[in-house]
Amino acid sequence: MWQWQKLGPIFNPADHGIDWMNHYGQCPSTLVYDEFVRVFFCTRPPPDELNRTVSRCGFVDLARGDLTKILAVSPVPVLPLGGRGCFDEFGTYPVSVIRHGGEVRLYYGGVTRCESVKFDVAIGCAVSTDDGHSFTKMGTGPVLSSYLNEPFVISSPKIKYFNDNWHLFYISGTTWLDQSKSPEVVYKIRHAKSNDGIDWIRTGVNIIPDKIKHNESQASADVYYANDKYHMFFSYRHSVDFRNQAKGYRIGYAVSTDLIHWKRSDSRVGITVSDSGWDSEMIAYPHVFALDGQVYMLYQGNGFGIDGFGLARLEGELA
Repeated sequence: MWQWQKLGPIFNPADHGIDWMNHYGQCPSTLVYDEFVRVFFCTRPPPDELNRTVSRCGFVDLARGDLTKILAVSPVPVLPLGGRGCFDEFGTYPVSVIRHGGEVRLYYGGVTRCESVKFDVAIGCAVSTDDGHSFTKMGTGPVLSSYLNEPFVISSPKIKYFNDNWHLFYISGTTWLDQSKSPEVVYKIRHAKSNDGIDWIRTGVNIIPDKIKHNESQASADVYYANDKYHMFFSYRHSVDFRNQAKGYRIGYAVSTDLIHWKRSDSRVGITVSDSGWDSEMIAYPHVFALDGQVYMLYQGNGFGIDGFGLARLEGELA
Protein backbone atom coordinates (compact mmCIF):
# COMPACT_ATOMS: atom_id res chain seq x y z
CA MET A 1 0.00 0.00 0.00
CA TRP A 2 1.30 3.45 -0.89
CA GLN A 3 1.30 6.65 1.16
CA TRP A 4 2.02 10.28 0.32
CA GLN A 5 4.70 11.85 2.49
CA LYS A 6 3.89 15.52 2.95
CA LEU A 7 6.83 17.86 2.35
CA GLY A 8 4.97 21.00 3.38
CA PRO A 9 3.79 24.16 1.62
CA ILE A 10 6.21 25.36 -1.06
CA PHE A 11 4.59 28.37 -2.75
CA ASN A 12 2.43 31.24 -1.50
CA PRO A 13 1.70 33.97 -4.07
CA ALA A 14 1.27 36.56 -1.32
CA ASP A 15 5.04 36.35 -0.64
CA HIS A 16 6.01 37.87 -3.99
CA GLY A 17 4.46 41.35 -4.06
CA ILE A 18 2.74 41.00 -7.44
CA ASP A 19 -0.52 42.93 -7.65
CA TRP A 20 -2.46 40.43 -9.80
CA MET A 21 -1.12 37.52 -7.68
CA ASN A 22 -2.36 38.64 -4.30
CA HIS A 23 -3.64 35.31 -3.03
CA TYR A 24 -4.58 31.74 -4.09
CA GLY A 25 -2.36 29.26 -5.91
CA GLN A 26 -4.97 26.87 -7.24
CA CYS A 27 -5.01 23.83 -9.53
CA PRO A 28 -1.28 23.42 -10.26
CA SER A 29 -0.11 21.73 -13.47
CA THR A 30 3.52 21.02 -14.39
CA LEU A 31 5.94 21.13 -17.30
CA VAL A 32 9.37 19.58 -16.65
CA TYR A 33 12.47 21.29 -18.11
CA ASP A 34 16.16 20.40 -17.90
CA GLU A 35 16.88 22.66 -14.92
CA PHE A 36 13.47 23.42 -13.42
CA VAL A 37 9.84 22.43 -13.12
CA ARG A 38 7.35 25.08 -14.24
CA VAL A 39 4.13 24.98 -12.24
CA PHE A 40 1.16 26.73 -13.81
CA PHE A 41 -1.54 27.76 -11.35
CA CYS A 42 -4.47 30.15 -10.91
CA THR A 43 -4.39 33.18 -8.66
CA ARG A 44 -6.37 36.32 -7.86
CA PRO A 45 -5.77 40.03 -7.25
CA PRO A 46 -7.42 41.85 -4.34
CA PRO A 47 -11.22 42.08 -4.75
CA ASP A 48 -12.77 45.19 -6.31
CA GLU A 49 -15.14 47.62 -4.61
CA LEU A 50 -18.00 45.11 -5.08
CA ASN A 51 -15.90 42.30 -3.54
CA ARG A 52 -15.45 40.60 -6.92
CA THR A 53 -12.22 39.02 -8.12
CA VAL A 54 -10.91 37.89 -11.50
CA SER A 55 -8.78 34.73 -11.52
CA ARG A 56 -5.65 34.72 -13.69
CA CYS A 57 -3.12 32.06 -14.77
CA GLY A 58 0.50 32.38 -13.71
CA PHE A 59 3.53 30.14 -13.16
CA VAL A 60 6.39 29.55 -10.75
CA ASP A 61 9.66 27.81 -11.67
CA LEU A 62 10.97 25.35 -9.07
CA ALA A 63 14.52 23.98 -9.09
CA ARG A 64 14.48 20.47 -10.54
CA GLY A 65 16.92 19.24 -7.89
CA ASP A 66 15.04 20.90 -5.02
CA LEU A 67 11.34 21.52 -5.56
CA THR A 68 11.17 23.73 -2.48
CA LYS A 69 13.50 26.28 -4.13
CA ILE A 70 11.79 29.01 -6.19
CA LEU A 71 13.78 30.24 -9.19
CA ALA A 72 11.30 32.58 -10.91
CA VAL A 73 7.68 33.75 -10.84
CA SER A 74 5.75 34.94 -13.90
CA PRO A 75 5.76 38.77 -13.97
CA VAL A 76 2.53 38.96 -15.99
CA PRO A 77 -0.44 36.60 -16.47
CA VAL A 78 0.07 33.75 -18.94
CA LEU A 79 -3.22 34.51 -20.74
CA PRO A 80 -5.17 37.71 -21.37
CA LEU A 81 -8.80 37.92 -20.38
CA GLY A 82 -11.39 37.53 -23.11
CA GLY A 83 -13.02 40.50 -24.79
CA ARG A 84 -16.41 41.94 -24.01
CA GLY A 85 -19.05 39.22 -23.94
CA CYS A 86 -16.55 36.38 -24.41
CA PHE A 87 -16.67 33.22 -22.30
CA ASP A 88 -13.43 34.13 -20.47
CA GLU A 89 -14.03 37.84 -19.91
CA PHE A 90 -14.04 37.54 -16.11
CA GLY A 91 -11.39 34.96 -15.37
CA THR A 92 -9.14 32.12 -16.52
CA TYR A 93 -9.49 29.31 -13.98
CA PRO A 94 -8.51 26.48 -13.63
CA VAL A 95 -5.63 25.33 -15.90
CA SER A 96 -4.00 22.14 -17.24
CA VAL A 97 -0.94 21.90 -19.53
CA ILE A 98 0.55 19.15 -21.69
CA ARG A 99 3.42 18.75 -24.18
CA HIS A 100 2.53 17.06 -27.46
CA GLY A 101 4.70 16.97 -30.55
CA GLY A 102 6.32 20.36 -31.02
CA GLU A 103 3.83 22.35 -28.98
CA VAL A 104 2.45 22.83 -25.50
CA ARG A 105 -1.29 23.08 -25.00
CA LEU A 106 -2.97 24.82 -22.12
CA TYR A 107 -6.62 24.05 -21.36
CA TYR A 108 -8.39 26.42 -19.01
CA GLY A 109 -11.77 27.38 -17.62
CA GLY A 110 -13.14 30.70 -18.83
CA VAL A 111 -15.41 32.46 -16.36
CA THR A 112 -18.59 34.39 -17.19
CA ARG A 113 -20.49 36.40 -14.59
CA CYS A 114 -24.22 35.73 -14.34
CA GLU A 115 -27.23 37.34 -12.69
CA SER A 116 -29.34 34.60 -11.08
CA VAL A 117 -26.24 32.54 -10.15
CA LYS A 118 -22.66 33.60 -9.49
CA PHE A 119 -20.92 32.36 -12.63
CA ASP A 120 -20.77 30.01 -15.59
CA VAL A 121 -17.68 28.35 -17.07
CA ALA A 122 -16.59 26.84 -20.41
CA ILE A 123 -13.23 25.32 -21.40
CA GLY A 124 -10.82 27.12 -23.72
CA CYS A 125 -7.45 26.19 -25.20
CA ALA A 126 -4.22 28.08 -25.87
CA VAL A 127 -1.08 26.87 -27.67
CA SER A 128 2.63 27.52 -27.19
CA THR A 129 5.19 26.93 -29.93
CA ASP A 130 8.14 28.06 -27.77
CA ASP A 131 7.97 25.21 -25.22
CA GLY A 132 5.58 26.83 -22.78
CA HIS A 133 7.11 30.30 -22.50
CA SER A 134 4.22 32.12 -24.22
CA PHE A 135 0.71 31.09 -25.29
CA THR A 136 -1.80 32.14 -27.92
CA LYS A 137 -5.48 31.32 -27.62
CA MET A 138 -6.83 29.05 -30.35
CA GLY A 139 -9.75 31.42 -30.78
CA THR A 140 -12.16 33.68 -28.97
CA GLY A 141 -14.56 30.83 -28.12
CA PRO A 142 -14.32 27.65 -26.04
CA VAL A 143 -13.46 24.13 -27.21
CA LEU A 144 -15.95 22.59 -24.77
CA SER A 145 -19.04 24.29 -23.39
CA SER A 146 -22.60 23.56 -22.31
CA TYR A 147 -24.95 21.55 -24.51
CA LEU A 148 -28.21 19.60 -24.26
CA ASN A 149 -27.23 17.22 -21.43
CA GLU A 150 -24.55 19.38 -19.78
CA PRO A 151 -26.30 22.69 -19.20
CA PHE A 152 -23.75 24.75 -17.24
CA VAL A 153 -20.36 24.95 -15.48
CA ILE A 154 -18.14 22.98 -17.87
CA SER A 155 -14.86 23.38 -16.03
CA SER A 156 -11.92 21.87 -14.14
CA PRO A 157 -10.11 20.54 -17.25
CA LYS A 158 -7.39 17.92 -16.86
CA ILE A 159 -5.83 17.08 -20.21
CA LYS A 160 -4.08 13.77 -20.97
CA TYR A 161 -2.82 11.93 -24.05
CA PHE A 162 -3.17 8.15 -23.87
CA ASN A 163 -3.15 5.50 -26.60
CA ASP A 164 -2.94 7.99 -29.51
CA ASN A 165 -5.96 9.95 -28.32
CA TRP A 166 -6.61 13.09 -26.32
CA HIS A 167 -8.56 12.62 -23.11
CA LEU A 168 -10.21 15.44 -21.19
CA PHE A 169 -11.44 14.90 -17.66
CA TYR A 170 -13.68 17.78 -16.62
CA ILE A 171 -16.70 18.65 -14.52
CA SER A 172 -20.27 19.35 -15.53
CA GLY A 173 -22.75 21.18 -13.31
CA THR A 174 -25.90 19.21 -12.49
CA THR A 175 -27.95 21.66 -10.41
CA TRP A 176 -27.85 24.93 -8.51
CA LEU A 177 -29.02 24.57 -4.91
CA ASP A 178 -31.03 27.45 -3.46
CA GLN A 179 -29.34 28.82 -0.35
CA SER A 180 -30.10 31.75 1.90
CA LYS A 181 -27.08 33.79 0.76
CA SER A 182 -26.52 32.61 -2.82
CA PRO A 183 -27.01 29.44 -4.89
CA GLU A 184 -24.34 26.71 -4.72
CA VAL A 185 -23.54 24.52 -7.72
CA VAL A 186 -23.25 20.71 -7.70
CA TYR A 187 -20.85 19.24 -10.26
CA LYS A 188 -19.60 15.80 -11.30
CA ILE A 189 -16.53 14.43 -13.10
CA ARG A 190 -16.98 13.54 -16.76
CA HIS A 191 -14.79 12.41 -19.66
CA ALA A 192 -14.41 13.28 -23.34
CA LYS A 193 -12.17 11.86 -26.07
CA SER A 194 -10.71 13.49 -29.20
CA ASN A 195 -8.45 12.82 -32.16
CA ASP A 196 -7.14 16.38 -32.26
CA GLY A 197 -7.80 17.91 -28.85
CA ILE A 198 -10.30 20.36 -30.32
CA ASP A 199 -13.40 18.41 -31.36
CA TRP A 200 -14.59 16.24 -28.50
CA ILE A 201 -16.81 13.18 -28.12
CA ARG A 202 -18.33 13.16 -24.64
CA THR A 203 -19.35 10.05 -22.77
CA GLY A 204 -22.20 12.09 -21.27
CA VAL A 205 -22.24 10.31 -17.91
CA ASN A 206 -20.80 10.82 -14.44
CA ILE A 207 -17.79 8.51 -14.23
CA ILE A 208 -17.13 8.51 -10.45
CA PRO A 209 -19.84 7.24 -8.05
CA ASP A 210 -20.77 9.44 -5.09
CA LYS A 211 -19.47 8.80 -1.60
CA ILE A 212 -21.48 11.55 0.08
CA LYS A 213 -25.18 10.72 -0.20
CA HIS A 214 -26.52 14.23 -0.60
CA ASN A 215 -25.19 16.34 -3.45
CA GLU A 216 -21.49 15.46 -3.52
CA SER A 217 -19.43 17.79 -5.71
CA GLN A 218 -16.35 16.42 -7.49
CA ALA A 219 -13.52 18.20 -9.32
CA SER A 220 -9.93 18.20 -10.51
CA ALA A 221 -9.60 14.60 -11.77
CA ASP A 222 -5.88 14.03 -12.38
CA VAL A 223 -5.09 10.68 -14.03
CA TYR A 224 -1.68 9.00 -13.79
CA TYR A 225 -0.76 5.77 -15.61
CA ALA A 226 1.29 3.16 -13.74
CA ASN A 227 1.49 -0.65 -13.68
CA ASP A 228 -1.08 -1.13 -16.46
CA LYS A 229 -3.71 0.90 -14.62
CA TYR A 230 -5.04 4.44 -14.69
CA HIS A 231 -4.97 6.02 -11.24
CA MET A 232 -7.25 9.01 -10.66
CA PHE A 233 -6.77 11.44 -7.79
CA PHE A 234 -9.59 13.97 -7.48
CA SER A 235 -11.33 16.37 -5.10
CA TYR A 236 -14.74 15.92 -3.52
CA ARG A 237 -16.81 17.81 -0.94
CA HIS A 238 -20.28 18.52 0.33
CA SER A 239 -22.17 21.04 -1.81
CA VAL A 240 -23.63 23.00 1.13
CA ASP A 241 -21.82 24.41 4.17
CA PHE A 242 -18.49 23.19 2.80
CA ARG A 243 -16.23 26.05 3.91
CA ASN A 244 -15.16 24.19 7.04
CA GLN A 245 -13.21 21.15 8.20
CA ALA A 246 -16.16 18.77 8.51
CA LYS A 247 -17.58 19.18 5.00
CA GLY A 248 -14.68 20.69 3.09
CA TYR A 249 -12.63 19.21 0.26
CA ARG A 250 -10.85 15.87 0.53
CA ILE A 251 -8.83 13.98 -2.07
CA GLY A 252 -10.40 10.79 -3.44
CA TYR A 253 -9.04 7.93 -5.51
CA ALA A 254 -10.34 5.71 -8.31
CA VAL A 255 -8.73 3.15 -10.63
CA SER A 256 -9.48 1.96 -14.17
CA THR A 257 -8.03 -0.28 -16.86
CA ASP A 258 -9.86 1.35 -19.79
CA LEU A 259 -10.47 5.03 -18.83
CA ILE A 260 -14.22 4.37 -19.04
CA HIS A 261 -15.09 2.19 -16.05
CA TRP A 262 -13.78 3.46 -12.72
CA LYS A 263 -13.73 1.81 -9.29
CA ARG A 264 -13.71 4.32 -6.47
CA SER A 265 -11.57 3.38 -3.47
CA ASP A 266 -10.91 6.41 -1.28
CA SER A 267 -9.41 4.24 1.47
CA ARG A 268 -6.37 3.76 -0.78
CA VAL A 269 -5.72 7.45 -1.49
CA GLY A 270 -2.86 7.69 1.03
CA ILE A 271 -3.32 11.34 2.00
CA THR A 272 -5.75 13.35 4.13
CA VAL A 273 -5.91 16.54 6.19
CA SER A 274 -3.25 17.18 8.82
CA ASP A 275 -3.94 17.49 12.54
CA SER A 276 -2.95 21.16 12.42
CA GLY A 277 -1.52 23.75 10.09
CA TRP A 278 -2.09 24.97 6.55
CA ASP A 279 -3.90 21.78 5.34
CA SER A 280 -5.78 20.79 8.50
CA GLU A 281 -9.23 21.82 7.23
CA MET A 282 -9.20 20.70 3.60
CA ILE A 283 -6.99 19.27 0.86
CA ALA A 284 -7.90 19.71 -2.78
CA TYR A 285 -6.97 19.99 -6.48
CA PRO A 286 -4.29 17.27 -6.69
CA HIS A 287 -1.78 17.11 -9.54
CA VAL A 288 0.42 13.99 -9.82
CA PHE A 289 3.65 13.97 -11.85
CA ALA A 290 6.87 11.99 -12.19
CA LEU A 291 10.32 13.51 -11.80
CA ASP A 292 13.69 11.79 -11.77
CA GLY A 293 12.47 8.44 -10.52
CA GLN A 294 10.02 9.86 -7.96
CA VAL A 295 6.28 10.54 -8.10
CA TYR A 296 4.99 13.76 -6.54
CA MET A 297 1.66 15.38 -5.79
CA LEU A 298 0.99 19.11 -5.68
CA TYR A 299 -2.15 20.04 -3.79
CA GLN A 300 -3.92 22.89 -1.97
CA GLY A 301 -4.90 23.21 1.66
CA ASN A 302 -7.24 25.34 3.75
CA GLY A 303 -9.41 27.99 2.16
CA PHE A 304 -9.35 26.36 -1.30
CA GLY A 305 -5.66 27.15 -1.68
CA ILE A 306 -5.74 30.77 -0.50
CA ASP A 307 -2.15 30.35 0.80
CA GLY A 308 -0.81 28.56 -2.28
CA PHE A 309 0.12 24.91 -2.70
CA GLY A 310 2.18 22.21 -1.07
CA LEU A 311 4.07 19.10 -2.11
CA ALA A 312 3.91 15.41 -1.23
CA ARG A 313 6.11 12.51 -2.38
CA LEU A 314 4.83 9.01 -3.09
CA GLU A 315 6.13 6.31 -0.74
CA GLY A 316 5.49 2.90 -2.26
CA GLU A 317 4.15 2.12 -5.71
CA LEU A 318 0.82 2.78 -7.40
CA ALA A 319 -0.52 -0.67 -8.22
